[in-house]
Amino acid sequence: MVLNHLLGLYTHPKEEWHTIEKNHEALKSSMSHLLLIALIPPICSYFAMAHIGWNPGAGEPLFLTSQSAIYMSVGMYFGLIAGVFGLAYLAHWMAITFDAKPDFTQALELATYTATPLFMVGLSALYPVLWFMMVVGLIGLAYSVYLLYTGVPIIMNIPEEKGFIYASSVVTAGLVLLVALMAGSVILWSLGFGPMLQ
Repeated sequence: MVLNHLLGLYTHPKEEWHTIEKNHEALKSSMSHLLLIALIPPICSYFAMAHIGWNPGAGEPLFLTSQSAIYMSVGMYFGLIAGVFGLAYLAHWMAITFDAKPDFTQALELATYTATPLFMVGLSALYPVLWFMMVVGLIGLAYSVYLLYTGVPIIMNIPEEKGFIYASSVVTAGLVLLVALMAGSVILWSLGFGPMLQ
């Protein structure tokens, strides 16, 4: 079932990672979870950008044109999915170094379920005040990192000591991917694909 691990990852994450490890689902299930949960930030951001208005902290709220907001949201959706796939690929590629032998589906499960709290942070866009979104974003990021550190030894079937170093490597790779996505956004904006204010 799509989203069947969502509540467990928030209420009892270690036990839920063991459940995920025991019942490895098909690639289709992880993909369904990813494609559905990745809709949250773009949809909420669209409504915030086009209808609610971003509040940068001073002055009037900023609004984007509907067309610009749609382009930004679609780009965000595909960027989020590409980021999770990139993280899964790096986690799968680094597994050999840590004597783990996961298949790509396990690496995708790890990346998808780890990214879930960050995607849920997208709900904060419905109250688009900068300080609020920053606080919620930091909480979501901290919980995603926690899920990663608890999930790596379980999903990848390696000892916790190696799991800590492996998870740290994945966090570093995730930060590199984030910087790459941000740089890609800046390049696209400079080519004329930036937001258009109302």
